[in-house]
Amino acid sequence: MTIENPSLEEMGAILKNAKRIAVVGLSNNPDRTSYQVSNVMQKAGYEIIPVNPTIDEVLGVKAVKSLKDIEGHVDIVNVFRRSEQLFDVAKEFVEIDADVFWAQQGLENEEAYQFLKEKGYTVIMDRCIKVIHALTRSR
Repeated sequence: MTIENPSLEEMGAILKNAKRIAVVGLSNNPDRTSYQVSNVMQKAGYEIIPVNPTIDEVLGVKAVKSLKDIEGHVDIVNVFRRSEQLFDVAKEFVEIDADVFWAQQGLENEEAYQFLKEKGYTVIMDRCIKVIHALTRSR
């Protein structure tokens, strides 16, 4: 894989400037990692937008069926879907012109990475947004 993430400092700057995070695959089950990570990020002051066609709401926020259903600008799209689904999410990401595509820890897809980088997007893969936030918030 030729995936190169921004430096820790750059990821910290991204999180410092971001306000709205759309979470693709956010579960309403408190035992799931997507719920736990998003809960922490919401408590840290980020607006969390759940993107999941199978639920009505989570963390007190109405869920949308797809990224295209979100009104207004999205700073980060945080993805909790299997690696093989990242390319489909990347295509939808481009349609809404969000700033940063962030695939959670354990998720990588070189095709999606190349597709987004060729279009000039910031792409982060195989990194937990909650961990990076914790590592960089005091800097």
